[in-house]
Amino acid sequence: MDQPPPDSRPWYAGVTRYQWLVLAIASAGWVFDAFEGQLFNITRGDMLPELLGSNTDPGEVKRWGDRLLAVFLVGGTLGGVLFGSVADRIGRRPTMVITILFYSVFSGLTYFGTDVYQVAVLRFLVALGVGGEWAVAAALVAEVFPANARARASAIFHATSVLGLWLAGLAGLAVGSQWRYAYVIGVVPALLVLWVRAAVREPERWRRAEGVARRGSFRELFGTPRWAKPAVLGILLATVGLGTFWGVAVAGQDLTRDLLVRSGASADVASRDAKLAYGIVQAAGSGLGLFCFGPLAERLGRRGAFALMHALALAIVPVTCYLPQTYWQMLLVLPLFGFFTVGIHAGYAVYFPELFPDHLRATGAGVCFNGGRLLAAPVLWGSGELKAWIGDPRLAVTLLGSLFAAGLVLIWLMPETKGKPLPE
Repeated sequence: MDQPPPDSRPWYAGVTRYQWLVLAIASAGWVFDAFEGQLFNITRGDMLPELLGSNTDPGEVKRWGDRLLAVFLVGGTLGGVLFGSVADRIGRRPTMVITILFYSVFSGLTYFGTDVYQVAVLRFLVALGVGGEWAVAAALVAEVFPANARARASAIFHATSVLGLWLAGLAGLAVGSQWRYAYVIGVVPALLVLWVRAAVREPERWRRAEGVARRGSFRELFGTPRWAKPAVLGILLATVGLGTFWGVAVAGQDLTRDLLVRSGASADVASRDAKLAYGIVQAAGSGLGLFCFGPLAERLGRRGAFALMHALALAIVPVTCYLPQTYWQMLLVLPLFGFFTVGIHAGYAVYFPELFPDHLRATGAGVCFNGGRLLAAPVLWGSGELKAWIGDPRLAVTLLGSLFAAGLVLIWLMPETKGKPLPE
């Protein structure tokens, strides 16, 4: 019997208006997730001296900055795990509403913070919403889009985070040293709640799972071998990506500044040009890599796309560290550096929801992504210690880049999901 000819239509040909709407809403939520997360990095230079006192030792200011980042990291992890389970229990729409309100309202309340302890509590609560929204939105996009469009839609969803980083930068420029007003802007995403309530319907797959008694059960997730293995391996895979993000990808700015200083540039010029190279040039390559993961996953399979990106990331790190000898050469290499080291992250939104059944999808995806976030914390700490001990940022970043090899091993142990229906 003859096989039917392959569908030659573009992937978006059969996507409905409602499916595009869901992608737009999920992406808007994720954009503001990234915005809220980046806002502290943009404002900390003005916020912390004011809250701690202008005469505070710079070392103490830095320590509090690191502490607040750690608080946000833990809050995001707990939020992703908690709200992923909640989304499997009560539904995608109400949980998305809750997470958006969490991160927008508590961000706005930061305007009234009078000491670092109040800000720490508020940043923790913001992080709960930020971590939770990703798990809910990733599951929603995967469930609403047809199989032939799922990978591309999920990659687009994750890639929009770059817009949030740029928005945070613009907000920082707009408010200048008046950091409190940046957090007032952080209330704006609360308006998304009206759109979510009016437009989003619970996916048919989730409604069919309503009769399952143990929806969102961590005991089932880790107690059932079929789901426990991908959950554990998924956490480790995300640990590689998130650990190398903080230890390797963000070092693009440090590598550029080091090159400029070695070339004779003043500290001020080196700092300014390095920020431009990292914030614009490398970020553009990172965004392109995130968008391209979807088409790669459709052509090569999920495992093939991950393997290719990890292998090329492993190769591009020493090239970026040692090949450029001038600032302009570095500007040519940084987009490739961002493409491969950061583009991997879109794969988590594509792959993790495909590993788990309807009644555990948001739970499993949230545990994988945010469990990796938590395990990446020691890498973040260790990368700083390694760079200080070695003294040469190029060698330190090259050594940290070897973590991408672990990703190659992990993805080899994981299942292929391309062309397969979502587990029920």
